[in-house]
Amino acid sequence: MLLEKRINAFSELGKFLKQFKREGTVKKVGIKENDVFFDALKMLIKRAKESNPWFTEDNVLFAIESWAKLLNEKDLKKWIDKYDVSKIKPKIIAVIMAGNIPLVGFHDFLSVLISNHKIQAKLSSNDKLLLPLLAKYLETVEPEFKNKINFVEKLQDYDAVIATGSDNTARYFDYYFGKYPHIIRKNRNGVAVLSNTDTKEDLEKLGEDIFRYFGLGCRSVSKLFVPKGYDFDNFFRAIYKFRDIINYKKYENNYTYNKAVFLMSNFKLLENGFLILKEDTSYASPIATLFYEYYEDIESLQQKLLQDKDKIQVIVSKLPVKKTIPFGQTQEPKLDDYADGVDTIRFLENL
Repeated sequence: MLLEKRINAFSELGKFLKQFKREGTVKKVGIKENDVFFDALKMLIKRAKESNPWFTEDNVLFAIESWAKLLNEKDLKKWIDKYDVSKIKPKIIAVIMAGNIPLVGFHDFLSVLISNHKIQAKLSSNDKLLLPLLAKYLETVEPEFKNKINFVEKLQDYDAVIATGSDNTARYFDYYFGKYPHIIRKNRNGVAVLSNTDTKEDLEKLGEDIFRYFGLGCRSVSKLFVPKGYDFDNFFRAIYKFRDIINYKKYENNYTYNKAVFLMSNFKLLENGFLILKEDTSYASPIATLFYEYYEDIESLQQKLLQDKDKIQVIVSKLPVKKTIPFGQTQEPKLDDYADGVDTIRFLENL
């Protein structure tokens, strides 16, 4: 299939997804088969919590909106033009997808197909509804995709593997797929480096990085680095706008449980009724909890972040720290923001 056709098909999918917004759906656009798919996706958005209770309608729509912005001809061409995918001989790529946030496996799905390979996808039971419908829509727009997309329970007869999971499952993946060309991803987390000059607006945006998807994404901020003597009052005042998150029962249960565990262990905590702050050198904090750590100076912190780069997915800050992004943008990655810093398209190009 020609690259032009592949880009066009994903662009049409982007137009379809633009109909779904968190403030309510807009008027249906005149796309072939639109009514059937529109109603089906609308139903699945509401049903998503059945497969994963963390998939609230707002979070599912946020994920859909994010992809709707990226799936357009201009951005797709700009992204893929960096590579020479025209010479790729199609292979079967097994993709084991995570299910921590809605459509978390879509980037791998897109990468495999846009580079002219075939995908054999094993969906997580936590996110099994949305992607198959989007794949069907893609096949309707471009029938040549029909023999390139296969959702399976058991992987077999593949040429390469892309697998996403935890540190524990990564060892399992290494054992079973080590003989194939592979990308195997492990646990990573987002961190924020704060200063005494951050504004209320900055910290409000940071709240989006912390609370979106209940903090379950690998790009979610789970750790703060703060200067010695940092006053957390400004931080707590800024994130107060997210207080309603505690009304979601599963989040409240985690908040109550983790607070009890920490207090029984006599840990010193800071908390505001919906978020717990605990001083800790680790990066992966429990739900409803943020770890924090003090730093002396930017130079020594930079060295620490470099040393721990395999644990970090993204860094948020206004300070002169390398490879940072602005507050509020962790959950809106660009097409070339590759998980674990591994260029998926380059991997697929060189098979």
